[in-house]
Amino acid sequence: MVVTVSTSVRERIIASTLYLIGTDGIAGITNRRIAAHANVSLGSITYHFPSQPDLLRSALTAFVAEETARLREIAESHRGQGVTLEQAAGFAERVAEDLSFSAERIAPFELYVQAGRDPQLREVADRCWTAYDDLTVTILTELGLPDPEAVAPTLVATIAGLQLRRLSTGGGSDLATSVLLLLQGAVLASTTPRP
Repeated sequence: MVVTVSTSVRERIIASTLYLIGTDGIAGITNRRIAAHANVSLGSITYHFPSQPDLLRSALTAFVAEETARLREIAESHRGQGVTLEQAAGFAERVAEDLSFSAERIAPFELYVQAGRDPQLREVADRCWTAYDDLTVTILTELGLPDPEAVAPTLVATIAGLQLRRLSTGGGSDLATSVLLLLQGAVLASTTPRP
């Protein structure tokens, strides 16, 4: 989310909040810093967001809406192309590697941790994870994977965890192998008779 003059004041405040959270953490943000970065008046922050929890919830919601739209567009561009599990796993890794860890992409990790302390932010975080799960169900359904609703949360958590590992260590992880193992395990589990 890039701050530009053509975006609304509200959008600039949200974009600046994400940037500042990603660079300095939640403890490092103040209304003054946000206003200066967004190039808006100090009063406009409290006009649009009566409290910091309101601002944090809006920032996380905006990020996930933008991210979900981006990922949905990518998924739609591959719809009906008969992708194999191996190709899907490789594709997931390429999408993850193509994401630079800009401040705006680090911010959601901070916000998810903060949600553990803030019940109001937790509700938004839950909606965010549900949006990722729903998108993953759509992709897994396209792959013909049995019971995609059962697999999606585990796959989303694995990818998020591997991304967090990549962010915190600066090193890569074999996301494709991990995704492929999960998908193959889900297929195997669906074809194995239960006792």
